[in-house]
Amino acid sequence: MLTIFPDIKPYQTHHLPVQAPHVLYVEESGNPDGIPVLFVHGGPGAGCSPRARCFFDPERYRIILFDQRGCGRSEPHACLENNTTPALIADMEQIRHYLNIDTWVLFGGSWGSTLSLAYAQAQPARVKALILRGIFLCRPQELEWFYSEGGASKIFPDYWKDFADCVLPRDEENRIQAYHRVLHGQNEVARMSAAKAWSIWEARCSTLRPNHDVEDHLMDPHTAVSMSHIETHYFINDAFMEDNQLLDNMAVIENIPGIIVHGRYDMICPLENAVELHQRWPSSELHIIRDAGHSAFEPSISDALVKASNDIADLLSNGELSY
Repeated sequence: MLTIFPDIKPYQTHHLPVQAPHVLYVEESGNPDGIPVLFVHGGPGAGCSPRARCFFDPERYRIILFDQRGCGRSEPHACLENNTTPALIADMEQIRHYLNIDTWVLFGGSWGSTLSLAYAQAQPARVKALILRGIFLCRPQELEWFYSEGGASKIFPDYWKDFADCVLPRDEENRIQAYHRVLHGQNEVARMSAAKAWSIWEARCSTLRPNHDVEDHLMDPHTAVSMSHIETHYFINDAFMEDNQLLDNMAVIENIPGIIVHGRYDMICPLENAVELHQRWPSSELHIIRDAGHSAFEPSISDALVKASNDIADLLSNGELSY
């Protein structure tokens, strides 16, 4: 089994002004002359971990990380102004121009898979290949599965009780709307409690076996605030996309090579998402990981992602995949 590559440091960091008031954190590591790859993090609002650099051979890849609007080291923190999916796509294009990159590989998991697909469909000529993990298509049934009774709540009833008891819906509110109301209310204690509960629910469901590193990252107050605010903002606005937009537009990128990695026991983004995407994408390979859930840092998922990044490097260097 492959493990992620050793920790490395960026050789350059940038603070890139985009649409006001946002300034993005962008970094580069690995080989400046290597294959450009953009790591597209999840959430929305989770920000990048330094370990995100470690899915790629630093001799072969020019590794680019950025924190999306309002999270991580981008500023202002948890800002929802001008924070939409089309705006994030525009940011990715601005990063590409700023770094003088013609085409690149996109590597995205969970919400990162959503945004990577949306970008590729908007800019297909700029994408060499896609590596996607934990497919999230941001459809109503996916949000209902994870944020209402009857889906993931039946698998994790104890964790669900903590999540559900923290914020009670009013009138016709669903759970996402209720959390959005409290997160933007006047009670500072209630806001922080809701932010932590929102993030803890996701963290606890992310792995097949408990993983304190994953939980610590998502439960950090800085991350919890940005992720809870930005996720609820996107989810009550249908992720600023048309209904079933990503699957309906797959013909635009059907010839772009891609590798899909998805845990069989992913309780956040059910496996059917990956199967449906693969069926619409003839140039893709689907790898179902039999002993994993959602997180990129579960050993079998990490193994598959490192293999995928190596295989894409081989494809772009030699013209063929190794499997």
